[in-house]
Amino acid sequence: MLGVMGILVSLGLLMFLAYRGVSVILLAPVLALLACLFQADGVPLLATYTQVFMPAMGDFAARYFPIFLLGAIFGKLMQDSGCARSIALQFRDWLGERHAVLSIVLACGLLEYGGVSAFVVAFSVYPLAAALFRELDIPKRLLGGTLALGAFTFAMTALPGTAQIHNVIPMSYFGTTAFAAPVLGLTAAVMMVGGGVLWLNWRLRAARRAGEGYGTGHTREPEAIDGGVPGFWTALLPIVAVIGVNLVMVRYVMPGWDTGYLGTDAYGNTDFESVRGLWGIIPALLVAGLLVAAVHFRSRAGLNRTLSDGAMGSLLPMFNTASEVGYGTTIATLAAFAVVKESVLNISPGNPLISEMVAVNVLAGITGSASGGLGIALSALGETYNELAASLGVNPEFMHRIASMSSGGFDSLPHNGAVITLLTICGLTHRQAYPDIAVVSLLIPFLVTATCVAGLSLIL
Repeated sequence: MLGVMGILVSLGLLMFLAYRGVSVILLAPVLALLACLFQADGVPLLATYTQVFMPAMGDFAARYFPIFLLGAIFGKLMQDSGCARSIALQFRDWLGERHAVLSIVLACGLLEYGGVSAFVVAFSVYPLAAALFRELDIPKRLLGGTLALGAFTFAMTALPGTAQIHNVIPMSYFGTTAFAAPVLGLTAAVMMVGGGVLWLNWRLRAARRAGEGYGTGHTREPEAIDGGVPGFWTALLPIVAVIGVNLVMVRYVMPGWDTGYLGTDAYGNTDFESVRGLWGIIPALLVAGLLVAAVHFRSRAGLNRTLSDGAMGSLLPMFNTASEVGYGTTIATLAAFAVVKESVLNISPGNPLISEMVAVNVLAGITGSASGGLGIALSALGETYNELAASLGVNPEFMHRIASMSSGGFDSLPHNGAVITLLTICGLTHRQAYPDIAVVSLLIPFLVTATCVAGLSLIL
């Protein structure tokens, strides 16, 4: 029990100190070793750090570095070229003032689905969204929930084919692709969007009945929303390229390759199914980035600046997540973790979907990171879940999609870095905007995921 207590203390401190703004890169190794001190069998600290934590962190960084790098560069290209703004403006014009909330949600979702990171989406769409809310006299406090619904939910975890890391991580554990469980993912996405927009519109009607408008004295107010941007269909081409190239690669091109060499020592003794999904997304993001650069950038200096900013912007998210994976792997090696593991697995011994949903949600909530919680859960339990799914006849694509969707639930607690960044971008406080953020990016996604698990459980 002392060992289990050490794990709980370590996790509690990780959550508390991350909320206080301490870097996860610093916290993860320190708190992983703190948990080791509580173990009755005397865990060697230096050996654990150099031989367990660092290899796990390095393996994750090496495996997913191309996704973080190309995704960040692509997002920066979309932002600096004006493509992101063009897409947001078009949705505003199509849906009109009556559906202002939905137009912002869909614009964010499309950018997110195409591989633009949540942070870049928020930065890109915020000026237009805030100006539109001000023009229509919609309370600015609802802007946080609107951007969170578009950037932190359905397009990040549920939509099949999304290029976000939350949809990439499960592929290596379940031998799936980014398009895993398409019907389940699309159904969940519709439920998340529908529930979130209904909530935000209900809150808007209540505010208007109370005579509340956009408000005054706000910080970080945007400039006018009009300005020169590329045409919508031109701006949309890179998004189409990401999805199209990915689909063509995994469905038609790569299955014809001779990949027997992957089973040799020189290539890590792996197999094609373990790398198929990753191999599909890398060329997709590369082609899309090259397309934006070729069509929208006329200045070599401007392009170089954007590429450099994008590359640098990829490092912090990658090392944050990799550090959390190192933390999770270290915890998973402790003897006391066997008790925690059995407790999670015994929540529903005959249904790994339920156990997986609980484990990913809890760890994402504790770490305040969707990708971090997902990485920790699957690094510790991924192989076990895959074996259970195979023995019980559960489709691995369902395991993939539920794992991805579960990462976008409890992660949105107040200490979540993306939530804090979003509030900073909007110039809002937790008191003003977090209640709506919590409903649309925590409560509704969790309920949708639980509903999907319940439905799948009836047919297993």
